Parts: sequence; C-alpha cells; structure tokens
Amino acid sequence: MRPITIITGGSRGIGAATALWLARAGHDLALCYRGNRSSAEEVADQVTSHGGRCVLVRADVSQESDVDRLFDETAEQLGPVTGLVNNAGLTAHVGDLADTPVEVIRQVIDVNFLGTVLCSRRAAQVMSTRRGGPGGAIVNVSSGAATLGAAHEYVHYAGAKAAVDAFTAGLAKELAQDGVRVNAVAPGLVRTDIHAGAGVPERLETAVSRVPMGRAGEPEDIAPAIGWLLGPESAYTSGAVLRVAGGL
Repeated sequence: MRPITIITGGSRGIGAATALWLARAGHDLALCYRGNRSSAEEVADQVTSHGGRCVLVRADVSQESDVDRLFDETAEQLGPVTGLVNNAGLTAHVGDLADTPVEVIRQVIDVNFLGTVLCSRRAAQVMSTRRGGPGGAIVNVSSGAATLGAAHEYVHYAGAKAAVDAFTAGLAKELAQDGVRVNAVAPGLVRTDIHAGAGVPERLETAVSRVPMGRAGEPEDIAPAIGWLLGPESAYTSGAVLRVAGGL
C-alpha cells in the first residue's frame, strides 16, 4: 500500500522539495497551501509526473476547522493518512522583540507552533492504531533557531520552534504504543522565500558567514532527512530532532 502523506506549506521551499522527494519514494500526497494556488499546482504537476497521486487543499493550519477539512479531504480523495509533515511556517518580521508588533508575534506562534499542534492532534486521531487507524509517522519542521535563540532577528520564532522540539519529544512518548512515530528536522539557513516574506531578502547573504560549512542550505538538502524519518528505515527512531544546518 502506498503511503499517504500530508505536507503543510507544500507549495514552496522545503515543503515543495519534500513533496518531490516523497513522490519519487512512492508516496501519494496532499499539499496544504494557504495562498499561492499556482505554485501548489506546479508542485502537484511534478508529483504526478513521478507517478504519485496529489490533491491540493487550501487551509490555515492555525484554525481547527481548516485542519479537520484538510485531513477529511485527503482521506476522501486518497485514503487513510499515514504521514504528516508539519512544514508551514513563517518569521514575518526581523528585528528586536521590543520592535515586533504583537499581532506579528501571535501570527508567528499560531502558524509555527499552534498549527503543528493542531495538525498533529488530528493526525494522532486518524493514525493511532489504538483508535483504529493504520499507524504512521509525523515529522515536524523545527529550526536551528530553537537552540540558537535568534537574538535581534526573531526570538519569538525561535521560542515557537523550541516549543515544537519539546512537543515532538512529548508526543513521541504519548504515541509510542499507538504505531505512530514523531520526529523533527531542524534546518539552519536555507535558501527559501521565508526571508523575503519577512522583508529581508538579503538575509541569506548577510548571515551565511555564520555557517561553518560556508554556504546556505537548499530545500533539497532538507527533504531527504524528512523522507528518512517518514520511511521504514527509521522504524526505531522517535522523539528525535535531526539537525540539518551545515554545522550550526
């Protein structure tokens, strides 16, 4: 049976690269996107070119009703969900906390942490073998910022990602007897549009000197780590946070 995996933030960056990696590995996919339908369609076309089925669902992962609809539509169109990649995220602003608007802080925490919690909650409900599900795996996309702190950039984002790491450890224990593994990947500086989305497209060039390996990562550097954590090769791995950050 082909794995059926939901990827949030699946229309771009790490999510898109992960979709293509998983399609080549034999997954059928549901790509959750929030705004850019055309980008999601481009990724879906590439997925189907690799022989996978793919559905697109527009949803806000910070809203319970949207999350329920995401999982329901995926199950209706593809079958029982066996994998979840909690990739949706944003920084939204770069600067000192004292200069960061409260509404931005709420948005960042809602998408990066609450969205991960709500999607994982629904995944636990439908995947848990104890509840009649098929089992499966959850991979949360954290960040190297969770341990570095991101001072003068986005400490609120770093805090949200640190919460993701703690949540990963706890949920892994909670679902260990339910046939569901829970892990995280913590990327470092990666070439995506998250920086432009925060108003600082030049950040990649200005921050790359901090990376011991001397270069920014590409989305394609992160996707294999996510794919491994979803696959049978990592069957004895749960509660791990795998850092993929060029030595940071």
